[in-house]
Amino acid sequence: MSPADEPAVIGLLGGMSWPSTLTYYRALNEGIGKALGGSHSARVVIWSQDYAEVERRQLAGDWEGAGALLAAGARRLAAAGADMVAIACNTMHRVSGAVRTACELPLIDIVEVTAEATRRRGITRAAVLGTRFTAQDGLFDGALAARGIEPVLPGAADQRLIDHIIYDELCRGTVSDRAAVAFAGLRKRLRGEGADGLILACTELGLLLPPAEHLSPAVVDTVEVHVQALVAASLRGRTGAPAGPS
Repeated sequence: MSPADEPAVIGLLGGMSWPSTLTYYRALNEGIGKALGGSHSARVVIWSQDYAEVERRQLAGDWEGAGALLAAGARRLAAAGADMVAIACNTMHRVSGAVRTACELPLIDIVEVTAEATRRRGITRAAVLGTRFTAQDGLFDGALAARGIEPVLPGAADQRLIDHIIYDELCRGTVSDRAAVAFAGLRKRLRGEGADGLILACTELGLLLPPAEHLSPAVVDTVEVHVQALVAASLRGRTGAPAGPS
């Protein structure tokens, strides 16, 4: 492979949290390896935030400060030779505008690729499961509605459960049986309320799903479809946005 044919370099804003960044790194390398064969792996630069700093700003409602953190990371990725940038966190796409302003690299947007994947799978009422900032602030609502998909949000008690699992367990590297059972009950309730699909709108939530359910077309894991889009963008080189994932 000549230098001109090399995949473009993926710039990943990670550390939000580190367990999900591990998932991204593995999946990006597996995706490139599957596409190119042999011993190929991803060309990727990671800027890993200290998640405590990000979390503190989230919980305090300091989104301007949170955006400044990611903007600084995006500039570092650009300086390190990245050809595109991705935010490895659903909630932090709330400050995607700050990242776009900070550098000229194309942003591969998790919200847009997830909404498109949801449409392609024929889902019409999608339960959006993520932090309260993702759910209550309607991060996915516009992208889903533009594709004729109705977002279904968990109730207050269920949202508190999701936040506890994300912030107090998954983001700290803990995957407990108790959390897995509670999350399974939540998914069952939402299906019973008419959701015909689930969006795992937090990059750690996939850690709780059994493999068989993870493979279901009715479950849209934002990490999975985001990685597919990043691999596609890398293989297409430096000039275009990725095709939407299937």
